[in-house]
Amino acid sequence: MFALTEKVAIVTGASSGIGRATASLFAEQGASVVVAARRRAELDALVGEIETAGGTAIGLAGDVRDEAYARALVELAVERFGGLDIAFNNAGAVGLMAPVPEMAPATWHDTIDTNLTSAFLAARHQIPAMLERGGGSLIFTSSFVGYTAGMPGMAAYAAAKAGLIGLTQVLAAEYGPKGLRVNALLPGGTDTPAATFKTPESRTFVENLHALKRVARPEEIARSALYLASDASSFTTGAALFADGGVSINRT
Repeated sequence: MFALTEKVAIVTGASSGIGRATASLFAEQGASVVVAARRRAELDALVGEIETAGGTAIGLAGDVRDEAYARALVELAVERFGGLDIAFNNAGAVGLMAPVPEMAPATWHDTIDTNLTSAFLAARHQIPAMLERGGGSLIFTSSFVGYTAGMPGMAAYAAAKAGLIGLTQVLAAEYGPKGLRVNALLPGGTDTPAATFKTPESRTFVENLHALKRVARPEEIARSALYLASDASSFTTGAALFADGGVSINRT
């Protein structure tokens, strides 16, 4: 039920963390994977690891804020693997944090573009390719920040991630009749290079925000992405799926 045999997937933000773990898991489950990120060397290493393990992957480096890159990823999936069935639009960044009166408009726009506009550009090109295959699964990485929690200094990030949930719901309603499922995945704190903890005390603080009293491994979030990508979630669309270790409900 979780197999992705003969499926073609795009995974963005694949050079490390959740994206890297998800690309590897998708390939392990039989998908041909187009991996995307800015860092070419890391993508090449990931493709090599997937191929060594018997999987199929190809990398293309670029900036998800660039519509030409969004188009090129889809074209690569179609040309190399014959189409597109799954897209995990995972790339994003917290951006510079500041109170709104102290936030430069350029900072706001950069964070919105990285997290939200990039998803719009991706979907704009991914959806037609998926519809040519009779539908598929479109997934966005959102966050509990801006959905169940407001955190100081994160206005731009929260607005972008909340916007992804709105985008998810509208696309799910628009394209459900055509066999396309659209969902948002909301991770909690995850042990990734982007979430490096400066001190043991800061790590303990973040861990204690969660009901499970720990942060996730990237592989744990990848399994939730696999659920949304696979037929296991065949009646799930328009959802904001928590994989957050209980950070949204914890008060202890």
